[in-house]
Amino acid sequence: MTTTTLPLIDISRFRAPGAGRAEFLAELRHAAHDVGFFYVVGHGVPEELMTGIFDVARRFFELPLEQRLAIENLNSPQFRGYTRVGTEHTAGAPDWREQIDIGPERPAREVRPGDPAWTRLIGPNQWPAQLPELRETTLAWQAEALRVSREVLRALSAALGQPEDYFDRWFDAEASTHVKIVQYPGRATEDSEQGVGVHKDYGYLALLQQDDVGGLQVQASDGSWIDATPVPGAFVFNIGEMLEIATQGYLTATRHRVISPPTGVKRLSVPFFLGPRLDAVVEPLQLPPELASASRGVSTDKDNPLLAAFGENAVVGWLRSHPRVAARWWPDL
Repeated sequence: MTTTTLPLIDISRFRAPGAGRAEFLAELRHAAHDVGFFYVVGHGVPEELMTGIFDVARRFFELPLEQRLAIENLNSPQFRGYTRVGTEHTAGAPDWREQIDIGPERPAREVRPGDPAWTRLIGPNQWPAQLPELRETTLAWQAEALRVSREVLRALSAALGQPEDYFDRWFDAEASTHVKIVQYPGRATEDSEQGVGVHKDYGYLALLQQDDVGGLQVQASDGSWIDATPVPGAFVFNIGEMLEIATQGYLTATRHRVISPPTGVKRLSVPFFLGPRLDAVVEPLQLPPELASASRGVSTDKDNPLLAAFGENAVVGWLRSHPRVAARWWPDL
């Protein structure tokens, strides 16, 4: 990667008929293949919803700690709810963030002997009784994030020489989407700069709405770091490991991290992770020869092996990230 800024993609051009479609797909293919991170504008999400999700987030994090802990994720075998600072881990070290984890609104599934472990991830969210509007706003924002992410995935499918609906079968009503509402407290850099440690995302795509503070950094091929400087009205998108497997490394999940804000500053962000059905098994797609020749192969990392079965990947990710919840509800694993 030689760029010092991330590409910007206007997804409304995907919906516009005319001769510019091939040019748009080439730009998207460059952003996804050469960088793996890019801004998306033209998405059509109402501004009042984008500001509204930050408003309810601030109000939640201003609640007294005992009210936030009433929905702590230790109550949830599905890892849903509030996580206090320092209790989620990335790359083996604690992250300096507090957050709420939210998935699809579904009842817990009865788990029978022989069922795969991922069936235990299906279950309800936890919502604070003192802030009922958090649920309404978050689910509305989640629905819009899903719509935009699905459109970007369809555009990527076309850019890879596939039918637009190539991936659709894994993204029905049982798809495993996931939202985090995150606040990063400021800290002194001599303590640690880790807001979130270096990692890749294991779904298909990740969408991020960030405030104007900044802190997200993307690793370039030479090991240096590029700031994902906030762009008003834009989402940040990145490629997940499932797309890396599907394209045999033509698209690669890019390593990234979040640097803590300075003392006295708080940062808000809301990421959305586009995951397929938990029973999805990723199969390599047939790329056009000119793209297949540029595939880099699937990454090998003994500390983070990529699994084609999405449910297995999801279980591993949750257990590693939340050891306290894992110890309470998943001691057998």
